[in-house]
Amino acid sequence: MNHNRPGTGPLTVTVTILVFPGVRLLDVTGPIEVFTSANEFGGRYRVQIASENGAGVITSAGTRIGADLAVGDVREPYDVLVVPGGPEWETAIKDDALLDAVRRLHGMARCTASVCTGAFLLASAGLLRGRRAVTHWRQSRQLAVRFPSVRVQPDAIFVRDGPMMTSAGVSAGIDLSLALVEEHFGAEVARAVAKDMVVFMQRPGGQSQFSVRSQLPHSRLELLRRVLDAVTANPGAEHTLAAMSRRAGVSVRHMSRLFDEEVGTTPARYVERVRLEAAQVLLETGDDALPVVARRTGFGSAESLRRSFVRHLGVTPGAFRAGFRTTGTGAHPDSDSDSDTTIASTEQDRQA
Repeated sequence: MNHNRPGTGPLTVTVTILVFPGVRLLDVTGPIEVFTSANEFGGRYRVQIASENGAGVITSAGTRIGADLAVGDVREPYDVLVVPGGPEWETAIKDDALLDAVRRLHGMARCTASVCTGAFLLASAGLLRGRRAVTHWRQSRQLAVRFPSVRVQPDAIFVRDGPMMTSAGVSAGIDLSLALVEEHFGAEVARAVAKDMVVFMQRPGGQSQFSVRSQLPHSRLELLRRVLDAVTANPGAEHTLAAMSRRAGVSVRHMSRLFDEEVGTTPARYVERVRLEAAQVLLETGDDALPVVARRTGFGSAESLRRSFVRHLGVTPGAFRAGFRTTGTGAHPDSDSDSDTTIASTEQDRQA
């Protein structure tokens, strides 16, 4: 790959983006925007779009994207291949011609990267065997099941394993592209691009903060099912190991063994996860102060709630509420009341 050392001057980095019918628009345009923006701040990228036959394609959004060349026209080694994904990835991975195109372009690239479900194309082409990889959180389990040789990292935003890079859902392609800009032209250029695009240089947290509520295990034992249902029905109640054992009429030791065998975790960890998910719902949908949320969900204190969020989600409760409940489009920076709200949320988050 074309690496640049301070004082040696920038080298041109060629990026080829493969497009195909049904590709997701942002998977393509996100990386393009990062690389072309980098050229305004000292980078030197040449971006070319390749399709199987050189013709334009219709994206999943219905927008047409033109191609600069056909896959067969790429004959010289180059730096980065970007393979985007699309909502119809299950159809795409059955397209032998498309998989051949991925293999051909990969063979000439120094680094191959995927965006979102583009990881399935790389895996189907046999390029991720034995490697760590990530895809959108909705499809992480399917990637692991369909391709057991791939070491799926479900919570990562992007993963690099040797010459292969994979990124999570849609906008994570921007994160991956920024990482490549930093590698090629340095952190200062990448930081300038991030600021210009108003995105994180390195976003906090992982994909678990976006995940759907975890599916609760279904035990074969009626006794244990009643215990699990009681926890999910009222996360704020007393759910110590001793309390759960008393309700079930079994010993503490026996209850611990049931959790290990049937649920695959300890009673304490299970209760914490249920409480964490309950707290996420309250933060997303309500306006209760953090200490109130903590009490209602069984954490007891805002500090305990904060520790659990940071440990499992990588963000504080206040940051979760601010970052995932609204885009902030209703805020007015010149309004005193909105400024006060922002300051109060920040102070509350520090305390929690």
